Amino acid sequence: MQVEAGIFKAYDIRGIYPGQLDEPVARAIGRAFVTLLQPDRVVVGRDMRLASPSLRTALVEGLTEQGADVVDIGMVSTDQYYYACATLGLPGLMVTASHNPPEYCGFKMVRRMPYLLSGTDGIGELRALVEQEAFGPAPAQPGRVEHRDLTGGFIDKVVGLVDGGAMRPLTVVADTGNGMVGPILQQVFSRLPVRLIGMFLEPDGRVPNHGLDPMQPENRAALVARVEEEGADLGFAFDGDGDRFFIIDDRRQFVPGDFVTALLGQYLLERSPGAPIVYDVRCSWAVRDLISAAGGTPLIERVGHSFLKPRMFEEKAVFAGELSGHYYFRDFFGADSGIVPALLVLEMLSRRGCRLSDLLQPLEARYFLSGEINSRVANPQAKIAALAERYGDGQVEWIDGVSVSYSDWHFNVRSSNTEPLLRLNLEALDRDAMEQRRDEVLAFIRS
Repeated sequence: MQVEAGIFKAYDIRGIYPGQLDEPVARAIGRAFVTLLQPDRVVVGRDMRLASPSLRTALVEGLTEQGADVVDIGMVSTDQYYYACATLGLPGLMVTASHNPPEYCGFKMVRRMPYLLSGTDGIGELRALVEQEAFGPAPAQPGRVEHRDLTGGFIDKVVGLVDGGAMRPLTVVADTGNGMVGPILQQVFSRLPVRLIGMFLEPDGRVPNHGLDPMQPENRAALVARVEEEGADLGFAFDGDGDRFFIIDDRRQFVPGDFVTALLGQYLLERSPGAPIVYDVRCSWAVRDLISAAGGTPLIERVGHSFLKPRMFEEKAVFAGELSGHYYFRDFFGADSGIVPALLVLEMLSRRGCRLSDLLQPLEARYFLSGEINSRVANPQAKIAALAERYGDGQVEWIDGVSVSYSDWHFNVRSSNTEPLLRLNLEALDRDAMEQRRDEVLAFIRS
């Protein structure tokens, strides 16, 4: 079967509909999934994208043709899908393209929770089966489709992870960007003493208001303005499928994901003293320092769920965080969720009786971050090698790309999985030093 090779990504399958990914490809993916994993039953969910219903139908045809029964959980957020796979003990496919623009569609595939198929574990084999149409023989009796609504159980699970009775009546503006989180967020917050002001809560595959990736400042602008207008305590943003979470604080400022990781890690150690906390190589030293000061064990890992989730399991970690807004929880099956960290932030601020800015200001006074800066280069790997040589007098590590540390500053440079880009994250313990070192390293990368 002729398939666009580029749709098979490091963490999922994703492409433009219908030019790169269409119904025949979706049906073949269903057949290949059953051929690869040999499941009796498979969970299927989908997001709100305009093409998702027809791709879901084609996917289910492929799964059932190959003999698997399907548990169809309907239109859900990705953390609802993870909940279904975990509680039912089944593999699954979620029809979603996450935060990509509306013309994209795709699939996130669970082998068994918390392990997803990835480029290093399963997606390559799946691609080969699709391209060669090397499906197992179809049984005489196709699989059946069962429709299940697991909404109530999901709400009970996430609300049960916090003490709602301890929460103060904070005012929160939540922007779900016409993605998948709006409906379930309203139901969750109806169980809590929190005032929710919603923005773009209705799932809409046209994505009429702004993009689905809150990492981009233009997609947060409306939320920042509304937080100021309402005098809200917090602004929460979620990406298109709901597995990433972002915060605007009481000063109307965006909170970096590594500072969120540091604060949540420190807070969760109050419940699990001495536990390991996993974080990715791009993160601020604030994570390492706050976890250590709280008696936990900070563990650094490569970027991406296919590395962080197994490391969490192996180390019995209570929590893992990524700069990109993915937060993983032992008590939520090791999966990432947007709603769970939102609830924990509300509980943390309520119990500490403070504003989020009160917790952030000590970090901002010590840790100065460049943010992630992309550079297009002709030969990323050669440039990474040159960086390691240029800064060889520092502590050089090869966990993911190259990381170099000195006593008062450090940086990580890693390649994009999909483009000829290098991504720089740099930090120093002085603002002027951060800016000087940032410009110096960037000049070397771009020379």
